Amino acid sequence: MGMAELTPERMLAAYRRGIFPMAEAADGMVLHWVEPRRRGVFPLDGFHISRSLRRQILAGAYEVGVNRAFGTVVAACAGRRETWINAGLAQIYAALHRQGHAHSLEVWQEGALAGGVFGIAIGRAFMGESMVSGRTGGSKIALAYLVDRLRMAGFTLFDTQFLTPHLASLGAVEVPQAEYLRQLQAALTGTADFTAPATPQPSVLMQRSTQTS
Repeated sequence: MGMAELTPERMLAAYRRGIFPMAEAADGMVLHWVEPRRRGVFPLDGFHISRSLRRQILAGAYEVGVNRAFGTVVAACAGRRETWINAGLAQIYAALHRQGHAHSLEVWQEGALAGGVFGIAIGRAFMGESMVSGRTGGSKIALAYLVDRLRMAGFTLFDTQFLTPHLASLGAVEVPQAEYLRQLQAALTGTADFTAPATPQPSVLMQRSTQTS
């Protein structure tokens, strides 16, 4: 599929069917629709916070932002040596962000992006696209605040597309595509507002995470 054929509406329709596009490389013009046989998902009550991450969160030497720098997060995720985000996909993400479907959560330290994650929200489903660490532990802090936000906002499904060792260490699991589609259809029936919850203080985040993990 060529980039010219992809629109924000077509991309949302694909997500509702359980598939998503990926480019071959940053400079590639061909997209592939992907439907994994086994899908990575993050149980919203199963985020694992290690002792070192707990100390880092409670130290509070950072600031958390929501949709403050969406384009910066996408560009940082696409700036790796190997990436599936090309310029066309970045434009689609930007359009979905303007429409209120795509969101980012950023962790800032001393004015620099220490970590970030972005994804697409449809109903009560959040499709995590990519994350980045500018500093050690930055993406883990971002994920901790993201999972809390999704839970507080009423989301029921956090799709990670694939399961990586990094995500598995934090509590993500793998399910058959049929089970994923069942969870997806249930999540599409309701609504959730990504921007509604307030960002908690580190101690509140840790308390809520302890209660649910």
